[in-house]
Amino acid sequence: MKEQGEARGMDLSLHETVADWSAMRASSVSFAAITVTESLNWTDDNAARQLGDAMRAGVHAGIRHYARPGAVQDQAKHFVRTGMPLGAFAPGALAPSIDVGADGVDDRFIKSWIKAVRNAAGVRRILVYATYEDWLHRFHPDKWADSEVVLWLVRHNGIPGRPGWFHSRLGLHQHSAGHPYGADALVYPFTLSDVLL
Repeated sequence: MKEQGEARGMDLSLHETVADWSAMRASSVSFAAITVTESLNWTDDNAARQLGDAMRAGVHAGIRHYARPGAVQDQAKHFVRTGMPLGAFAPGALAPSIDVGADGVDDRFIKSWIKAVRNAAGVRRILVYATYEDWLHRFHPDKWADSEVVLWLVRHNGIPGRPGWFHSRLGLHQHSAGHPYGADALVYPFTLSDVLL
């Protein structure tokens, strides 16, 4: 297993692309989350292609869903239905993740989405991506974060793996957005295997 700090990651928001995933892998990018779905029925087909390109380059890639309030079961089904043919729930992929930044998404939504994705995809590990301010004031992960949920904190402080906030399930830190993509690091004591399926 890799120690904290050895594995570098990145994440792509909607409409972001990487031209050369082999170059990313050569620059020590080990894992990547790619936003592929949003809400009930929107899919970024180019992002779906990005997932395959990343996997072929040897990057542990996974898909992310941008949640909108309401219809949580339908959003989870859309996410899983999109991800299954892409190999997003296969062993070695980055665990599926949800971006909960939209207004109106709350703890109840997150808890329901986790349960629905687990049931539909047959996986246990889920990543939940939110900003520092949201973790401080909006969400209460003790209500829904079990031992297979990993929190992903966005705080661009430039100190990889040291976000300045602690939770026992905090495993990923987006520490920089100084280039076209979010740059991510593991948070000790989490290792790369702790965020993969």
